[in-house]
Amino acid sequence: MTDGPSPPARRPHLTLADYVAGVLAGDRTVLARAITLVESRRADHRQLAGELLSQVMSATGGAIRVGLTGIPGVGKSTLIDALGARLTAQGHKVAVLAVDPSSERSGGSILGDKTRMARLAVNPAAFIRPSPAAGTLGGVASRTRETMLLCEAAGFDVVLVETVGVGQSETVVAQMTDTFVVLAIAGAGDQLQGIKRGVMELADLVCVNKADGDGVGPAKRAAHDYRVALRYLYAADAAWLPRVSCCSATEDTGLDELWALVLEHRATLQAAGELTARRRHQALRWMWSLVEEGLHDAFRRHPGVGARLAAVTAAVESGTLPAPRAAAELLRAFGVSPEGDR
Repeated sequence: MTDGPSPPARRPHLTLADYVAGVLAGDRTVLARAITLVESRRADHRQLAGELLSQVMSATGGAIRVGLTGIPGVGKSTLIDALGARLTAQGHKVAVLAVDPSSERSGGSILGDKTRMARLAVNPAAFIRPSPAAGTLGGVASRTRETMLLCEAAGFDVVLVETVGVGQSETVVAQMTDTFVVLAIAGAGDQLQGIKRGVMELADLVCVNKADGDGVGPAKRAAHDYRVALRYLYAADAAWLPRVSCCSATEDTGLDELWALVLEHRATLQAAGELTARRRHQALRWMWSLVEEGLHDAFRRHPGVGARLAAVTAAVESGTLPAPRAAAELLRAFGVSPEGDR
């Protein structure tokens, strides 16, 4: 009778000092575990993650933060792989935060994006972290901000945040990055491809991908249409007018121009003092998002709410209790007077 396979060895426990030292030293294994720590919902993990972030904050803030979005099929992952390879060849250290669609069964990340970044996946100067969106509004993992800071503390000077696709709250991405890039393709319905005006107003750059082969002409025409459309969204005297370019991620063309525009946008913000102001506003938004999250968790854990939640939920579903009255009842159980009570 043969023995079965040995159980996997337990990973050594890391103290706060271990996490801090490992992240600041650029230890990729420790960095990955630190990101897992900040993504955890356990109370003890959250406390430790908060202490870790506090101790590495002085080493953050120096990276170029770029958000990329676009409709599914636009080639986001392929473009990031090609762009990241060029940047690492120039001496940059590139972190990619690829927010994956979540599995309906497990809630975990499908990891499709990482498989499409073949060059960066084996590049020692790159770090790819797929994280599940898990229903988070805007297609951004709930701890993307913290992950970005940890990557900066670990020495990555370029952070690329890829979203699931164009949704109703891409402001989440724009509010945590310096430059927001909307990727587009020609021939996907009308030239604006159903992208809402609100998303286009967030765009610092628009890049029409797949400008190769027979697609060169359509891509150039689509880029022209975007330029015309964007003129109606911005005042002529705005500090920055969004630029539109074309590229081909598969043929590695137009990528240098795209990155030059990212740097031009960053330089414009710095010259106007807007980069520092933008970072400060982002920090405040982050604070309030954490306050809202904390209140939501506290509400769910409150014993008074828990005692009434099942009955109230059933009454709303059956149609016997209107949602406004149900919400008011739960808020009173939480100890908050609804607006109508005042």
